[in-house]
Amino acid sequence: MTERTRVRSLSGERSPSGEHSRLSRTFARARFDGRAVLVGYLPAGFPSVAGAITAMRALVEAGVDVVEVGFPYSDPTMDGPVIQAAADAALRRGVTTRDVLRTVEAVAVTGVPALVMTYWNPVERYGVTAFARDLAAAGGAGVITPDLPPEEAGPWLAATAEAELDPVFLVAPSSTDARLARVAEVSRGFVYAASLMGVTGTRARVGEQAAELARRVRAVTDTPVAVGLGVSTPGQAAEVAGFADGVIVGSALVKALLDAERAGEDPQAAVAALRRIVTGFAAGVRQPEPSMPRV
Repeated sequence: MTERTRVRSLSGERSPSGEHSRLSRTFARARFDGRAVLVGYLPAGFPSVAGAITAMRALVEAGVDVVEVGFPYSDPTMDGPVIQAAADAALRRGVTTRDVLRTVEAVAVTGVPALVMTYWNPVERYGVTAFARDLAAAGGAGVITPDLPPEEAGPWLAATAEAELDPVFLVAPSSTDARLARVAEVSRGFVYAASLMGVTGTRARVGEQAAELARRVRAVTDTPVAVGLGVSTPGQAAEVAGFADGVIVGSALVKALLDAERAGEDPQAAVAALRRIVTGFAAGVRQPEPSMPRV
């Protein structure tokens, strides 16, 4: 059996075109290796468009499996103060939708899946079909839309299916079983499980409800589950990797760039520090703490 066949046999998920998506293949390979996927988030345009691209490529070099490109937005509902500060700076410096797409393109050429995290308003303003089309043309793998309810996502699901993008939706500890089933029905690539109620940010402990939420999602779908919000240390990444298919790290990475800029540090030194931080997280997801099987 070839490696490609083994990977296909480990993932029953197919993209709308009938082929396994890049995200699905990434999760399947990680599962084959007995580890979780590391998803790293940074916003486009911070500290500049070119600087964000350099930082995201550093994530890949340090062991990130999937890059989550944040679309800076003026009225976020899910972002904590660290990500808001970086996004606000990017907006003040004039980041545009085209810059986001250019960033995705620069990441995608590394061979690592790049997906966009965006609130719905920028997509609607750009044009639902046009955004899906142009993101796919840039090499994007999917889109996380935290404020788009599945019940209102019909046009978006059609557009992402046509463009062969994975639409990713969120669940939370407060989600009912019926809600989990509905979100799992429309999510592709993975289901984003928020570890706790609240906004993004580094925390001393990952929400205790995260493992139970992952278990509940698995009860209704075979789609991988990635846990985000609050993962701020390699130890926490290893903990989450023990019960989830993916570990999403955002604020801890953004904070490294934000602190470096505020301190007036050299951009190259900031990227080197970011690379060291990511190396720790990459080691964490490769040494999961046994909690519950990722099956």
